[in-house]
Amino acid sequence: MARPIWTGTLSFGLLNIPVKLMTGERRVDLHFRMLDSRDNAPIRYERVNAETGEEVPWKEIVKAFEYDKGSYVVLEEADIAAAAPDHKETVDIDAFIDADAVGPEYFEKPYVLEPGKKAEKGYVLLREVLKRTGKIGVGRVVIRTREYLAAVIPKGDALLLVILRFAQELVDPEDYKLPEGKLDKWKISAREVDMAKQLIESMSSQWNPDSYKDDFRERLTKVIEQRVKSRKTVRPPGVEEETVPENAATNIIDFAELLKRSLEKKGSKAPAKASARKAPAKKAPAKKAASKKRTTRKSA
Repeated sequence: MARPIWTGTLSFGLLNIPVKLMTGERRVDLHFRMLDSRDNAPIRYERVNAETGEEVPWKEIVKAFEYDKGSYVVLEEADIAAAAPDHKETVDIDAFIDADAVGPEYFEKPYVLEPGKKAEKGYVLLREVLKRTGKIGVGRVVIRTREYLAAVIPKGDALLLVILRFAQELVDPEDYKLPEGKLDKWKISAREVDMAKQLIESMSSQWNPDSYKDDFRERLTKVIEQRVKSRKTVRPPGVEEETVPENAATNIIDFAELLKRSLEKKGSKAPAKASARKAPAKKAPAKKAASKKRTTRKSA
């Protein structure tokens, strides 16, 4: 079960609704490691002093802002903490606006607001009133240490909190060379307009997000599956090669689709079983063998 990012309140006017901020997206990207092609050893990044070439420990690293080329202002942790907003774990709605007033370029990242205990009534009240009025709430929210602009939007039985971009983060389209003017300036005939309309109407359909899939990830997963199945794999020096199970390709597919649960495999007992199978290969005195068996039982 997903854990809340934080537990706080959704506030507007004098009404406070206890809510939990839950993630609203799922990462399904395939993550790659970089290897040294000479010996297939993983490549790691180090914090290196640009002058001495020596690695710098974390405790010696400070944050700084480069205000001019080669000139920096060092910021202490206290400076950053002082600049952080005071109202944490709160969604403060400043205003309610028309739902279609915010352009698509402002929407960035979705979250789901889940009502807290005994907060269902206020949650449903706000959700249904927003639906009936065609409004959305716009305000500010603090996630971890940063303050964001956000919109509270009703969707089905849920209230979504969508992070919005600030106006200063957007590039004005007028900064680019765009074709100005209307149809007559570009000598577009009425017949061409009618044909374009007919084409758009013939291709029109209902929005079904499930019909769109990440084809690139699926094709790349098949390539990985084939490589594992044909044992075209590499290992860094010093790592023993294990037998590839027959269903390795299936495991890869499941792993790719459930990337967010990949770390749960750490608790697997497969290596212990493998070592248990290899243990009988060594012949040892009877007493030592008996002690090993007792140790194995205890550890088990």
